[in-house]
Amino acid sequence: MTADQPTASPGDAEVPAEHQVPDTLALAGDFPAVSRDRWRELVAGVLRRSGREELPDPVEDALRVPVATGVTVAPLYTAEDAGDLPTAVGVPGLAPFVRGARAGASPDPGGWDVRQRHASPDVAVTREAIAADLENGVTSLWLVLGEGAVPVEALGEVLADVYLDLAPVSVSGGLSAAEALLAHVSGRTDLAPGGSLGLDPLGVHAASGREQDLSGLADVARRAADHPGLRTVTVDATVFADAGASAVEELGCSLAAGVAYLRALTAGGLAVDDAFAALEFRYAASADQFTTIAGLRAARRLWDRVGEVSGASPDARAQRQHAVTSSVMTTRHDPWVNMLRTTVACFAAGVGGADAVTVQPFDAALGLPDAFSRRIARNTQSLLVEEGHLARVLDPAGGSWYVESLTDSLAQAAWSWFTEIERAGGLAAALESGLVRDRIAAAWGERQERLAHREDAITGVSEFPDPAEELPRRQPAVDPRPTGGLPRVRASQAYEELRDRAESADRRPRVHLATIGPIARHTARATFAGNLFQAGGIETPSGEGTSGFADAGTTVTCICGTDRDYAESAAALAAQLHAAGATQVWLAGKPSLGVDGVDGYVYAGCDALDVLRAVHEQLLGQSGHFGPRGERA
Repeated sequence: MTADQPTASPGDAEVPAEHQVPDTLALAGDFPAVSRDRWRELVAGVLRRSGREELPDPVEDALRVPVATGVTVAPLYTAEDAGDLPTAVGVPGLAPFVRGARAGASPDPGGWDVRQRHASPDVAVTREAIAADLENGVTSLWLVLGEGAVPVEALGEVLADVYLDLAPVSVSGGLSAAEALLAHVSGRTDLAPGGSLGLDPLGVHAASGREQDLSGLADVARRAADHPGLRTVTVDATVFADAGASAVEELGCSLAAGVAYLRALTAGGLAVDDAFAALEFRYAASADQFTTIAGLRAARRLWDRVGEVSGASPDARAQRQHAVTSSVMTTRHDPWVNMLRTTVACFAAGVGGADAVTVQPFDAALGLPDAFSRRIARNTQSLLVEEGHLARVLDPAGGSWYVESLTDSLAQAAWSWFTEIERAGGLAAALESGLVRDRIAAAWGERQERLAHREDAITGVSEFPDPAEELPRRQPAVDPRPTGGLPRVRASQAYEELRDRAESADRRPRVHLATIGPIARHTARATFAGNLFQAGGIETPSGEGTSGFADAGTTVTCICGTDRDYAESAAALAAQLHAAGATQVWLAGKPSLGVDGVDGYVYAGCDALDVLRAVHEQLLGQSGHFGPRGERA
């Protein structure tokens, strides 16, 4: 081509028919329309082929999964499940604040407030950790003061190098901690907004079982008002979540606490709007990301309703939320997996619209975090904000039929629980009567059942444990929260107690896996059984039939093979194993197999904790020590 020859335009060439773009693009245009009824027919057919004879109406109820007390999620959501969205959820920045308290772009280009928690009693270590955090992405501080944590009298020293006009500070530790912070900021009116004195007498009541006095809150709130942006009360709903509450109990109790504080503040002379401005709410964010997202959205809707009936102005009714990654989901064993859990929880808190987020370090259940775990915690948030651009969109889950339906379900159930507390005389009365404890215990009992049957899997603990892991060593942490009231639980604790018992024995307990047939036939069930027993800290040597049983150093064995193999030889093998000294013979399969000579069955959906406790009792008894062949010492 020469310089004086015109260059052909792409539009001059004829476009092949298969590359032409139609004016209207119907993504599903080549597929026939499918109704929900037709989908239900197909689902029913699959369930019947799987052995289900009686099916509910509608059929999808057979596939519903519980996520909170009285709240389940379905396998399919359509527009009819979400209701009238504009009326129900509004827009970001306006009542009912379901879609967030902010309108337009985030005022902070860094996204939400990245808040790091510090509780080390070593003042020098805490100062160094605070400096590292603030230099590397953290935007506010949460200091736990009191016995076993940061000394109250050392608050000034700990904050000596902190620019309080840039980094908000929240404290926990009761009135003494609040007074210490007020003394430290005395005379200053330039504090960065977002700090809190952290007073939560009802949270103390719940944790300690001792009734608290709320009459002095208004006086403290008036003093805090001299420092614009400094709140007085933190409604810490994590005390209920840490006791085993589902999202419904957590939300309902937080509403009841918030209303009690409003009453105390207005009775002390504060205007309604000023009382609302004095409160911040703290919620647990879990790895159940959609329940966390919907829960935070529901909380704002519920608090707006409280403000509406209280006569608060619309601007004052927006709930300020601090989300903290859940302690209940944190494991001591295989703690590295906690990094994944907290990442999902942090993602959910950001998407759910939390104003401040705290990611607990992955080693929080082991003791005080080190520099590495604090770095990972803050970098988790930095990655989501800076690399994932999560804060660039307000309420990214808004409009999802699933999320909107779940938000409404949680709001309705939580409001019902809140009104029940109010009918009982308020949160303090409900704590004293045992109403709250019993309700949370029931919710935790349901969760424990799912954990025991491994319907709620805990990776690294109840599923895929690492028997050879070496846990990182951490300085023990003293929880400054009082005791005597609601318990503190963790989802993994029952499995970890068994595992700790096994690891502290003179020799680890063992279950011999007696396989039948070639590896291609027995490997699936042998792997399943090994995984289950290892969740209790039990070693699982294997051998074909009785081979290796004598050398395994145990009296407990588990037969692993196929249903056909069981029908042909499992009963005979069980008799041989008993004759060889086995005191317990398990079989990897369902009880419907009915194999003679077998003492128990392990299968998907069995009570794994019951199985593990039975094996522990057989091998360790009460002493926790082995005899020469694994008999109870």
